[in-house]
Amino acid sequence: MKLVRSIFIYLAVVTLLLGGVATSYATNGYFANGYSVKNKALAGAGTALPLDSLAAATNPAGMVWVGKRVDVGLSLFNPNREYTATPSATGNVKPENIESDSEWFVIPSLGFNWMMNDNYSLGVSIYGNGGMNTDYDTTTYLSGMSPASSPTGVDLMQLFIVPTYARKLVPKHSIGLSPVFAFQRFEAKGLEPFLGLSTAFPTNKLTNQDHDNSYGFGGRIGYLGEIMPGLFLGASYQTKIYMSEYDDYEGLFAEQGDFDIPASWSAGFAYHLSEPALTFAVDVQQIFYSDVDSIGNSFNPAFNSCFGAVSMGSSPDTVSHCLGGDDGVGFGWDDITIVKIGVEWQSGPEWTWRAGYSYGEQPIPNDEVLFNIIAPGVIEHHATAGFTKTIGSNQELSVAVMHAFSNEVKGKNPLDIADVQTIELKMNQWEYTAGYSWKF
Repeated sequence: MKLVRSIFIYLAVVTLLLGGVATSYATNGYFANGYSVKNKALAGAGTALPLDSLAAATNPAGMVWVGKRVDVGLSLFNPNREYTATPSATGNVKPENIESDSEWFVIPSLGFNWMMNDNYSLGVSIYGNGGMNTDYDTTTYLSGMSPASSPTGVDLMQLFIVPTYARKLVPKHSIGLSPVFAFQRFEAKGLEPFLGLSTAFPTNKLTNQDHDNSYGFGGRIGYLGEIMPGLFLGASYQTKIYMSEYDDYEGLFAEQGDFDIPASWSAGFAYHLSEPALTFAVDVQQIFYSDVDSIGNSFNPAFNSCFGAVSMGSSPDTVSHCLGGDDGVGFGWDDITIVKIGVEWQSGPEWTWRAGYSYGEQPIPNDEVLFNIIAPGVIEHHATAGFTKTIGSNQELSVAVMHAFSNEVKGKNPLDIADVQTIELKMNQWEYTAGYSWKF
C-alpha cells in the first residue's frame, strides 16, 4: 500500500506541475538532448550509464542499477529563433528579419524507482520529450487565398509517462521494458495563406483553432551489461508512438491531422576508471523523422499539384497530396543521427563533475525552409557541463548547463515564381537545469 500511495501522490504532483507548463525544445530536431539533470550535463550520453530514475527515458534496462530513489528536475530553457527573408515581388514571405518572441520556458521532470528485490525494479519516468514553438509578431506569410493573421507560429507540447520493469538476467546483465504513454498539445497561428493548399478548404481546420490535444501509446525496450570489468554496453529501441489525430488541424497535418512521434534507437558504452575516478560515455542515437508523413513528407510538390486543387474539384489522387491529405505535404525533415560524448569525474565523496558534447546533423534540407519558418529545428552542436553535490547519506543536489551553438539553414522559397527570394532560419539555445534526488 505504501508503494501504491507513493506512486499515486507522485503522479498527481507531476500532472499538476506539467499541466500549465509549456514544453518547448528544438534541439535534436525536436527531441531533447537529455532528460534528467545528470544526463543533460553529459550531453545526453547515458544508454550505458544509468544515473537516476529518469534512466528509462534513454534505456529502461538501466533502472535496475540505480536503486530506490526519487529524482526531481526543473529546467529554464532559452531558445532564440529567427528567420530572414530577402525581397521579391512574387515572394510570399515578408522580406525582413524577424525574431521569435516567447524566449523562456520552464520544463520539469520527475522519476521514481523502487527495487522489488536485488534483481528487478519497478519505476516511473515522466518528462517532456521536446516540441516546437515559434511566436513571430508579424504576418509572416503574405499571399494566398485568405489574408494572414498575426502572430505567426506554432506551439507543440509533449508529455511522456513511462512506467518501467527492469530485471537482471544474471548479475551483470539486465533488460528493461517500458510502455510509453504520450500526450501532445498543439496550436498553429497565421497560416491562412496556405488554405488553398489544404483539404480543409473551405472550412478552416488549418490554423487559428486554439490548442488541440492528442494521445498515444508506444513502447521501449533496452539492454545493459558489463562485458568486461569497468566496460558497459547498452542499447535501446523506442517504437513509433501512434497518436490520435488532431481533429481541429485535420487540414494541416497529413492523414487528416495525424502527428505520430517517430521511432528512435540508441546504443553506447561507458568505461569506468577507478584511479582517477573517471567515467567516459559515448552514445549514438538515430531518429526516424521521415517515417512520419506529417514530418517527413516534402512541402515543395504542393505548389505544382495542390494550389487551389480542392476548390477546383481536382481528382482524389491530387488532393491526397495536399495539406491534410492521405499523403499530405509536411515539413520535409530527414532522419538524423546524433553522437554524444560525456565524461564524469568524482573528485571526492561529496562532489561529482560532468561535461559533454554532442553533434547531430539538423533535419531540414535547404529546399524545405519555407514551411520550417514555424519549426526551425536547425541545431547541430551542444556543449554541456554540470555537477552533483552529495548532501548527507541519501540526498543529492545537481546542476547542468547546456549551450546549443548558433546554426542556420538557407534556401530558396519554392513558392516564389521569380525564384529569387531566399529564406534563412537561425537558432541558438541556452538551458539551465537544477535537480534534487532522494535515495531511500
